[in-house]
Amino acid sequence: MEVKDKKLHYIAITGKIFRHDGRVLIVKRSPNEKNYPNRWILPGGKLTADDYINLKPNSDGLWYNVIEKALRREIKEETNIDIDNIEYLIDMAFIRSDGIPTLIIACTCRLISGEIRLCRELIDYVWVNLEEAKDFDLIEGVYEELELAFSRLKHDPDKNR
Repeated sequence: MEVKDKKLHYIAITGKIFRHDGRVLIVKRSPNEKNYPNRWILPGGKLTADDYINLKPNSDGLWYNVIEKALRREIKEETNIDIDNIEYLIDMAFIRSDGIPTLIIACTCRLISGEIRLCRELIDYVWVNLEEAKDFDLIEGVYEELELAFSRLKHDPDKNR
């Protein structure tokens, strides 16, 4: 696989959104989606320069908490809910079929408010525990991320309450 530019990456952020009862949100992609149609995923999306460029940087020209802001925006756009308690979980990288290197940053977070209304790219949602997640056609790697997230939650049950 040829990489177009080894210095440039798409950066995507996903959120394992935990509800007060310890269940996590998974969402189903539309059958019209190019990648993973009709498959269950975790909400999230790409970081863009718009996530920070119009905000005031610090005196050194730096923007902080860009990943958190992008994840909050993506979750709101896709599901209409608000989150907090965002924590890094794991990351992964791959080369897309078009040669663009992609970095995905997976986080855990907590639902704080909102009633779910899905964007047009998503057709269904469900709150699941880890055992129930096995019954859904998740894209590869999502179940393992959920195992890691639930394991961390188990060690610190107040983390996402």
